[in-house]
Amino acid sequence: MYHSGNELLDPYILFEKGQLQPGMHAADFGCGRTGHIIFPAATVVGPQGVLFAVDILKDALHAIEKRANMEGLTNIHPVWSNVEYVGKTAIPPGSLDVVFVVNVLSHSDNRHGMLEEAKRLLKKKGRIIVADWTSQGLSIAPKGERFVDFENIKEWGRLHGFAVQAEFPVGKYHRGVALYRNI
Repeated sequence: MYHSGNELLDPYILFEKGQLQPGMHAADFGCGRTGHIIFPAATVVGPQGVLFAVDILKDALHAIEKRANMEGLTNIHPVWSNVEYVGKTAIPPGSLDVVFVVNVLSHSDNRHGMLEEAKRLLKKKGRIIVADWTSQGLSIAPKGERFVDFENIKEWGRLHGFAVQAEFPVGKYHRGVALYRNI
């Protein structure tokens, strides 16, 4: 049995804000070992959809691939990449409807680079869904200086052709923002 992680962050809120639908192509930057976003998204996009599980840790991708094979999910494709660098992710440019950036910006030293890489991979009218920690005090939460400045993320979006479609809580400890590429 796999741990879903839904107790801390409900992925279905993110899917709603990203307007994830059957047949869509999406990526999860920093998918991790559990595939908290990838596996529930696989059922939403269905067999005609495509999901890219992107991570810099090869063992995380190996775990995703193993579980996808066990569950017969042929729409999940692991991709090894450091998404902080633009042009380094082996996904066709302009091919994604949604990019999920969940709990990874707080670990990044190049947050804008990660958002630029998401933008490069998005179709016109695509969405970047960012969700990250807002509450301190949990042992698994980032340290204070690592918290994401959501105002900075929204400003980046406005400067790069995105509208701030929504801001929303994602459970007790997280906040989210949906950026819509309107050009």
